[in-house]
Order: sequence, then C-alpha cells, then structure tokens
Amino acid sequence: MPQPTTPHHRLRAAVFSPLSENGKADQVEDRLLQGIIAGILSDGDRLPRETELATSLGVATVTAREALVGLRARGLLATRRGRDGGSFITVRPEDRLRLVAERLNHLSRVELRDTAIHYSAIASTAAGLAARFADANDVALLRSLLSGDSWMHATGNFLLELAALSQSARLTREYVRLHAEFGMLLLGAEHDDSLGAEVLGCCERIASAIEAGDGTQARELTDGYVAQLLDWLIREHSALAARSSP
Repeated sequence: MPQPTTPHHRLRAAVFSPLSENGKADQVEDRLLQGIIAGILSDGDRLPRETELATSLGVATVTAREALVGLRARGLLATRRGRDGGSFITVRPEDRLRLVAERLNHLSRVELRDTAIHYSAIASTAAGLAARFADANDVALLRSLLSGDSWMHATGNFLLELAALSQSARLTREYVRLHAEFGMLLLGAEHDDSLGAEVLGCCERIASAIEAGDGTQARELTDGYVAQLLDWLIREHSALAARSSP
C-alpha cells in the first residue's frame, strides 16, 4: 500500500490505523469520533465497508458494526442503500464545536497538561531531527504551508510535515496520533486571530531554526508553540466550567 504523502492523508491513515489489542466497540467509536471532531472525517465522507473498517482497525467485524451503531445514535452517521450506498459522515460545524466543548469539559487540567507534555515531547523531538535532516527544498515547503487561509489548518500542516522530516516513521505515526487527539480540542480557537498570529510567528521562527540547522532552537520554539496552545486550552476549560456551574 502506498505511504501517505500529504498531511491530510497522514491524519486519515491514523484514524484507520490498528487499535491496541482486543479493541472494543467504544474504542472504535471514539477513534472515529476523534476523526470527526478534528475535521479529518468531514460531512459526506464515506467510511470503508464494515469488513474493511474492521480489518484496518484490527477488530472483529461485529465490533466495528457496534461502533457504527453508536455513531448513528449520535446522529453522526447515515446509511444509504443501493449501488452508491454505504455509511456516510453527517456532521455540521456546530456539531463539531459542541463535541469539542463536551470533550474539553470532561477533561481535568491535569489531563490537559499531561497530553500537552506528551505532544510537546514528540513534536519538539521531531523538530530537532528535522533541523538535522531538512534541506532547502524542505524548508521552502514548510514555509509554503503557512500561507493557508486558516491559521489553524496552516500550522497543523506545518507541524505534520515537520514530523515527517524527522525521517522516523515511528515518531511520525505517534505525532500524527497525538496531533489528532490534542489538535481537535483547539477547534474553538479557529477564529482567535491574536492566537493565530502568535503561533504563525512561532512556526516561522521554527522554520528559520531548521534552515540554520539549529536543533536546540527548533526544539525550544516547538515547546513554546505547544505552551501557547495549552494556555488557550486552560482558559477555555475554565470558561466552560464557569458556564456549566449552577
């Protein structure tokens, strides 16, 4: 099977990668839900057939089927019959925001910080390795990714490409998994232009450090990037808690 070559392909591959041994229906449902919240699986996307989905996730077909039933019950999946039928994602932008808020509200600050620490450790290691291996064309590609319309999409793609430049398949897979888990919590920040300007500037500085072959600086800047996102998440977490209090 050809290896994923774009940030979106890498993320989609992560959604359908094997679960841990003896995966359960709720784990399958949660994996697909993460993909939906993160925008990796969009409204109208068709999922693989049940048998194909089960094979890719390493679970029994009946387990995959139970997970799809759960998503249908949430109103996030519709099944169509016929030649062009199948299971299709049905999610509106407001549904994604609600799901993110629910997930963020259920996490503790300790869990948020722990996830950010793990994410930062993997991302900064990738940045340090990228500074060692990247050439001028790689740096040019990184910078081109920062010119997208959405700062969140642009910086997400930047960090995904950075992970690929580490030249470690295992590290890249772990980064992609963490990016889906951590990044989806930031959906509500999409229209925060101030945060966007800060993290775009940080990514530009990371690209400069990689261009200079300065792995230490690349790692420190990447740690700072994650710290800025964590600060926003903690503020949002506090705001959600305040709104849900009686």
